[in-house]
Amino acid sequence: MKKTLFLLAALITSSLYAQEAEEGWSHNGLAGFNMSQTSFTNWSEGGQNVVSDNVYLNGSLNYKKDKLSWTNDLNATYGQNFTEENGWRKGMDNLNFASKLGHQITEKLYYAALLDFKSQFADGYKYTDDSKELISKLLTPSYLNLSVGLDYKPNSHIAVYYSPVAGKLTMVTDTAFSVKYGIDPGKKVKPQLGSILKVNVDYKFFEDKVTFKSVLDLFTAYDDSFGNIDVNWDVLIGYNLTKLLTLTFQSTLKYDDDIKTVDSDGNPHGAKVQFKEMVGVGLSYKF
Repeated sequence: MKKTLFLLAALITSSLYAQEAEEGWSHNGLAGFNMSQTSFTNWSEGGQNVVSDNVYLNGSLNYKKDKLSWTNDLNATYGQNFTEENGWRKGMDNLNFASKLGHQITEKLYYAALLDFKSQFADGYKYTDDSKELISKLLTPSYLNLSVGLDYKPNSHIAVYYSPVAGKLTMVTDTAFSVKYGIDPGKKVKPQLGSILKVNVDYKFFEDKVTFKSVLDLFTAYDDSFGNIDVNWDVLIGYNLTKLLTLTFQSTLKYDDDIKTVDSDGNPHGAKVQFKEMVGVGLSYKF
């Protein structure tokens, strides 16, 4: 799996090419609201009435002048699903922000410092037939990465950042969640030192009708778990059907070696790959 992820990152960065951006401030992004509804009346084959909504913002604000480069990326999504049986339940929920400051060494290589923050907005529950268990909440869990390294920018749409000195903080606001997210019992923060690889792709094609954004983060800690790679990969694809109507696909793939799983009998298992995706059509604004 490790070799596949690194190869995939290399293929993404080598497959897209564009001209360098002009100096000064630049920005781009996609924001929108999707909603869908399914209703059944006397439907012989059965079914459940469902309403889903989703609001998202994915944008970049960048600055480049002389040898200075500063990039800021925000990816925020929140959505809910409603059924008559279960009421409203959370669907999509993520808050990701990254800020990277670089100083140019060569035409395409920079010294860089990175601040990367990932968390969520609302409470999350694990549901059973007759109960629900609170398993996450606002800013729980949160992940903060601080690092210095090298940033390779072959063009204005691709950046490959590597740091051999990266500090990762896993945080919760309530110690009741500590063990679940790999933090020592009674503690709210777990610090780790390791290395990080971050690959950003931000591209528009087909006369700017298609927006493609991909952020891949790979982290391994310098401890007994060295070589076990934590993965976070966010993808957004937007296709403008009209000026205000967009078909969007969003997905997140995660693997966190510190988040272990248990079966229904309470027997421990190792970490597992986590994946979520959303496809929707709705109002949008591209900037």
